[in-house]
Amino acid sequence: MTDLPSTARAVIIGGGIVGCSVAYHLGKLGWTDTVLLERKKLTSGTTFHAAGLVGQLRTSANITQLLGHSVALYKALEAETGLQTGWKMNGGLRLACNGERWTEVKRQATTAHSFGLEMHLLTPKEAQDLWPLMTIDDVVGAAYLPTDGQANPSDITQSLARGARMAGVKIFEDTPATRIIVENGRIRGVETPHGSIECEKVVICAGQWTRVLAATVGVNVPLVSVEHQYMVTERIDGVTPDLPTLRDPDRLTYWKEDVGGLVWGGYEPNPKPWAVAGIPEGFHFELLTSDWDHYGQFMENALARVPALATAGVKQLINGPESFTPDGNFILGEAPELRNFYVGAGFNAFGIASGGGAGMALAEWVAMGEPPFDLWPVDIRRFGKVHRSTDWVRSRTLEAYGKHYSIAWPSEEMRSARPTRRSPLYAHLQVAGACFGEKLGWERPNWFAGPGESPVDHYSYQRPGWFDAVAREHKAAREAAVLIDQTSFAKFTLKGPDAAKALNWIAAGNIDRTPGSLTYTQMLNQKGGIECDLTVVRRAEDEFYIVTGTGFATHDFDWISRNLRGNCQLIDVTSGSAVLSLMGPDSRRVLQGSSSDDLSNTAFPFGTAKSISVAGCPVLALRVTYVGELGWELHMPTDVAVTVYEALKAAGGLVDAGYRAIETLRLEKGYRAWGADIGPDHTPVEAGLAWACKMKSGLPFLGRDAVAAQLAGEVKKRLATFTAAPEVILLGRETIYRDGERVGWLSSGGFGHTVGRSIGMGYVRHPDGVTEDFVLSGGYELEVASERVPASVHLAPLYDPQNLRVKA
Repeated sequence: MTDLPSTARAVIIGGGIVGCSVAYHLGKLGWTDTVLLERKKLTSGTTFHAAGLVGQLRTSANITQLLGHSVALYKALEAETGLQTGWKMNGGLRLACNGERWTEVKRQATTAHSFGLEMHLLTPKEAQDLWPLMTIDDVVGAAYLPTDGQANPSDITQSLARGARMAGVKIFEDTPATRIIVENGRIRGVETPHGSIECEKVVICAGQWTRVLAATVGVNVPLVSVEHQYMVTERIDGVTPDLPTLRDPDRLTYWKEDVGGLVWGGYEPNPKPWAVAGIPEGFHFELLTSDWDHYGQFMENALARVPALATAGVKQLINGPESFTPDGNFILGEAPELRNFYVGAGFNAFGIASGGGAGMALAEWVAMGEPPFDLWPVDIRRFGKVHRSTDWVRSRTLEAYGKHYSIAWPSEEMRSARPTRRSPLYAHLQVAGACFGEKLGWERPNWFAGPGESPVDHYSYQRPGWFDAVAREHKAAREAAVLIDQTSFAKFTLKGPDAAKALNWIAAGNIDRTPGSLTYTQMLNQKGGIECDLTVVRRAEDEFYIVTGTGFATHDFDWISRNLRGNCQLIDVTSGSAVLSLMGPDSRRVLQGSSSDDLSNTAFPFGTAKSISVAGCPVLALRVTYVGELGWELHMPTDVAVTVYEALKAAGGLVDAGYRAIETLRLEKGYRAWGADIGPDHTPVEAGLAWACKMKSGLPFLGRDAVAAQLAGEVKKRLATFTAAPEVILLGRETIYRDGERVGWLSSGGFGHTVGRSIGMGYVRHPDGVTEDFVLSGGYELEVASERVPASVHLAPLYDPQNLRVKA
């Protein structure tokens, strides 16, 4: 190891497909002073025993684009490096064997069309023509993606490694990283048995070893190991090299051709965790003992689908552990706990499909300091404190694994590891009939069952079981008053002599106003993309209170803290206070019944915050709304939440409501949701939020130049609201057609109980620019479950109580 360098710009830990892909792409970006360390041999962890199916379609446009990069890379890699990859674009089939599954597949086809991915719906016979070995007695229909395929995982990895070396990247096998050197909160290098390497950045792509290694420097990577088995058969008559990959989710199995035989496996509802006490020392190029009894649960379904399996010889039943995550998505990005520490891990058995694109995205993140596009579905900052518990992570991950091939119902909630985080009002809401959902470990009321109803979710691709209950809550919010427990809001305090100056640089809105002011604002990146969407209250000259969405706690805290300047400190105070949102035209009467403070519009106008007394308890009241009605967010110490709740309910006429009503109410008002309608790929100008930016003030703020350029020029997309007939089910990702041309997809979907129409929001896109006139002048259709339906477009809110405007 005399050639192990003493310094490097970046050190990659892990020589599987993801680590080698990051090395390859960093080399392409000119980061030739990069070193990859592999503790044993390349591919020896998980990659060598991966099945090698490459599918592209995901529920996110950007993750679909990322997987599309994998396909493009694998097609070209052999010509570049001279090493075979085993890549075959033989297409992919997905079967549906019941009505609900067929609806799901048709909606997936629409999603593919939205994202520009070719996907065809087939009859059972057409599917059988592509895959002659299967029976189709129970098949309702199928979908075919011609650009999907399969690859040899080890060959692709070796080809990526050669490409990295060709660019100047150094790769060292049999060189474990024994310690990541951190001094005074900064990465200094990586220690190995053969010497230490000083470096600026560390990229850990160590598969199932990642969680333990990252934890040594305080970084949390929520993944665990799960056993995954598949069978390799001998040659079978009728299996040809061009046989597409096949996914049969109703029978829990997947299939691909392999040297004239079949590789087939499945996702069982009762998965087996592995290495609960830790991964054995020296584990590499090793498989686990084949568990024929456990695998046997697939056999009946598999034989019914492929009768030739009954007489086929069996080469091997492969049992290899792989890393899985609590939500089934992989983990990418810079760790919020440690600057310049990047993670690419937890690929949930689709690391081969993701490897090329994930390596590209992570390499750009390392080199540029930001991802190439919004990667929120896989961003490491989507996790929170609850994910530091390995027991919690394992419980939720096993549930996610077991649901891999179950129907992905709209708004489906997970059941495991619950309850964990509970509001002080949990028991009261339970008695009131709450059906709870969960986010970042928090139990949150989704809706409330009425007399004779059971607070249990009944899922459907038609109207869900809670539709009528949410309609009641929606009506109460519009006509009377509702009370919503939003304790799970993420809440931060920023304090210090430089707090105002620092925060006003990060916030696009003007927060440097008098104490008691409340500002709804975005926080932008240099390109003008929306990184945060939140509320800021000025408590004092040197103190601010920041409120953001539950799921964005880690992300937003990280974004704010990394962009702060000067003498100020950001503190997470989420668990210190409860929040009750009192909303509706009757909310002032309800609140006044328990408070002697002046709540009139003159004394307490919109966009302000005051400390008031409610039932003798201290409350910070925020005059703000996300439902489009008069109302207050009431923030209070957790120990008085029950007292305040009981006092407000005693006023009479107050209805408990949940998060699903918030969603239907905000759609009618056209309020944007971060992570759906707005995010780093969308600017305030494109999203119709330029009014919230302090452009007229002349004050500088992060992203200002990008916003100014768009205001002076043009944009290629604009967010609009669409309505359709009430029987149309809009969920998001439906394709938008303007005058017959595909121009985008819905980012949100739902039903407006006041306007009596289905509602969606989405960007209208055009390469030549999009004006308001362009949006409003077109004739629109939406593709819903592969069928087009007429739609109307709107740029103003559908519902406006001040102007008494209700549009359909």
